[in-house]
Amino acid sequence: MSKLAQAPHRIDAEFVFPYLAHAPMEPLNCTVRLAGDRAELWMGSQMPGLDGAAAAKVLGVPEQNVKVNVQMAGGGFGRRAIATSDYVVEACGIVKAAQAAGISAPIRTLWSREDDIKGGYYRPMHLHTAKIGFDAQGKIDAWDHVIVGQSILGGTPFEPMLVKDGIDGTAVEGMKEPYEIPMRLTVHHPKVNVPVLWWRSVGSTHTAFVMETLVDEIARTTKQDPVAYRMKLIGNDHPRHKAALQLAVDKSGYGKKTLSAGRAWGVAVHESFNSVVAYVVEASVKDGTPTLHSVTAGVHCNLVVNPKSVEAQVQGGALMGLSMCLPGAAITLKDGAVEQSNFSDFVVPRITDMPQIAVHMVPSADAPTGMGEPGLPPLAPAFANAVATLSGKPVRELPFKRA
Repeated sequence: MSKLAQAPHRIDAEFVFPYLAHAPMEPLNCTVRLAGDRAELWMGSQMPGLDGAAAAKVLGVPEQNVKVNVQMAGGGFGRRAIATSDYVVEACGIVKAAQAAGISAPIRTLWSREDDIKGGYYRPMHLHTAKIGFDAQGKIDAWDHVIVGQSILGGTPFEPMLVKDGIDGTAVEGMKEPYEIPMRLTVHHPKVNVPVLWWRSVGSTHTAFVMETLVDEIARTTKQDPVAYRMKLIGNDHPRHKAALQLAVDKSGYGKKTLSAGRAWGVAVHESFNSVVAYVVEASVKDGTPTLHSVTAGVHCNLVVNPKSVEAQVQGGALMGLSMCLPGAAITLKDGAVEQSNFSDFVVPRITDMPQIAVHMVPSADAPTGMGEPGLPPLAPAFANAVATLSGKPVRELPFKRA
């Protein structure tokens, strides 16, 4: 008999994550000036080298004659880092056609919000299944896990580097670690005719949610404090996780402060892009609607060069993490077409959804690590864990279902 079958306690879970649009406040845009065999571009870009090469090909000019003026972008989140350079190619095609018609002025191409929502590249849909066996003390005896989702990197210049043995590395980042657990992980990448791309924090948008809600569920099932259980499960090989989590716990008042009636704590910790962020949140559920009231962050990004920058990145990441939770924050398709078109039917957080956020950083003299994306992944599972504590039911799907 297998260890899974013999385990005193068992969790069988299925998680569903939808397609997501990037939906930056500034829709995609590009200004192009073509003069003879020289071209100049103005745009926000996360990959100006690729975009410049694509422009040269469309315009029929030498690549070294293309100047890309990289502007501050009003949001990118991965959408302006695309191997096809689709919006750049379109803008250059328009300029080339305009010149053929006798128009030589610089031309700016600006996508409408509807273009952006309906014609985007989306965070892939993912399905996770987990079968976990554990004992009364929370010791995990077996964990069988399956991830199904499109590959972001397949067919791109990054495939040779980051797709190994047929597995897209971005799909599994954030699985298992920092926890000392036996896990058998299987990954499938179906071919689906929906254009997909990285979305801020990439694979950790779904792996963090799965790991942190399941660890919390084991703690609740075995009647253990979720923070103490994490500390035990992390072991001694990941001190940065422990430090970030402890800092968030200490600063939030977790376990010491009495919460208002109808509120509950939620906890999550996750590493992405070599930085660790832990959240302790307060949330409530009223008339079936979850509300996030406060967020306390413990951040370990080694040496903090600019505290205000770290604070801003965590605040923005937390807000984007909240966007994954809100009902209506999903891209759906019907008869091959995207159903959403604007912020009226693709939900993003408003000012009234913004919780209080306090950001605290672990002191360190080690070489600094990244902070553009790590603030996003642990927010949704921390919020979901608070909701599960209040409702008694684990959250298996994002966004949260409408009551």
